[in-house]
Amino acid sequence: MRKTFVLDTNVILHNPNALVSFADNVVLLPIEVLEELDKFKRNHDERGRNARIAIRMLDSFRQKGTPGEGFPLENGGRLEIAVGAEEEKKISFGLSKKIVDNRILLAAYIRKKNGETVIFVSKDINARIKADALGITSVDFEKQKVDFERLYTGCRHLKVSKNEIDTFYKKKEYDASGEKFFSNEFALLVDKNDPKHTAIARYKEDFGILMPLIFNKMTVMSLRPRNKEQAMAIELLLNNDVNLVTLVGPAGTGKTLLAIAAGLQKVVKDKSYAGLLISRPVMPLGKDIGYLPGTKEEKLENWMGPIFDNLEYIFHAEGKEKKTGEGKGKGKARVEKYIQEEIIELEAMTFMRGRSIPDRFIIIDEAQNLTPHEVKTVISRAGNHTKMVLTGDPYQIDNPYLDSSSNGLTYCVEKMKGQKMFGHMILTKSERSSLASLAAELL
Repeated sequence: MRKTFVLDTNVILHNPNALVSFADNVVLLPIEVLEELDKFKRNHDERGRNARIAIRMLDSFRQKGTPGEGFPLENGGRLEIAVGAEEEKKISFGLSKKIVDNRILLAAYIRKKNGETVIFVSKDINARIKADALGITSVDFEKQKVDFERLYTGCRHLKVSKNEIDTFYKKKEYDASGEKFFSNEFALLVDKNDPKHTAIARYKEDFGILMPLIFNKMTVMSLRPRNKEQAMAIELLLNNDVNLVTLVGPAGTGKTLLAIAAGLQKVVKDKSYAGLLISRPVMPLGKDIGYLPGTKEEKLENWMGPIFDNLEYIFHAEGKEKKTGEGKGKGKARVEKYIQEEIIELEAMTFMRGRSIPDRFIIIDEAQNLTPHEVKTVISRAGNHTKMVLTGDPYQIDNPYLDSSSNGLTYCVEKMKGQKMFGHMILTKSERSSLASLAAELL
């Protein structure tokens, strides 16, 4: 039976390809959706871009049909535009018709009342709840969603014998032919009889074996890993063969700190890259930073606070280790020096599109606030000899139309797993402070 999918505006702003994503069914766009697309098309952000793409798609459909009769789609479906009917004026259900979402819902209700199997598609949870109240089946837009509860962790535990662990330490390899691993996946070998007797290994796809960590004992800008997860993360961050790394975890697990420390290590000490570029999305993404006072660097400083905090912490830790007594003030001066010398570059996400960035260690912080398409846009900026690191916490999302399953960070993890140049780690243990760990656990 053919279904009628009524699309909310936010679905198209999230992914304009939603217009052709419902197989051989009917896609219905209430006229209010076109009005909202017209408003958004002037924006210079991701939503404005998607609105313009959708409008161009609709214009191309017009060559194959007329709005009143619907447009035939290549997948066998049909796209229709619903103009407010006389019947709609008589129905309200207590919903204010001044609100566009309510008029879209009423258009869906009328089609259901006329005997059609109607499904309302929206990224807006409240709109879906109202649809349910009207007896209309409502769903989120499922394309580009992943099962977050089963998200690839980047590591698995293997229970083995004591002899196998001893042999691994001696021969520097473990035959993994009995298990199916993803490229660069880690394994924690645990003694069956003694859980404290363990070994950490990384899967090398070229040889089909588990190998010891290369950078296990290494200090990164005077920082050492505080747990096994951080040791695995550092292995990925420092490995030149892994060009894309995703670090996922709650606040305090060290995602951003480790990424920045590794970036500085590779740029300042190892000279592996020409510079370190750090960016993070502003909500809403693409909002022009010109409304803030000062130069570009001064504007960025207002919302790059967490990055500056991590940089100063790293330089302070390095000063303590070298006993140079580099205090907080000197650490900040060193940050400013590196920025002036363009060793460290802070960039607004707004200006990432269109760039080709070669020979850089790039960190995208708070990547959970990016859509799948935005993550694709960012990663595709990488030029020759560039490493990209995405960090974020899928449980702390500021974008109103994204969740832990539909954001670009988790989508990237799911799609990239198994690629030779990709590595991923989920960090779970908070190392920020005892208070931060307690808050993460109890609050």
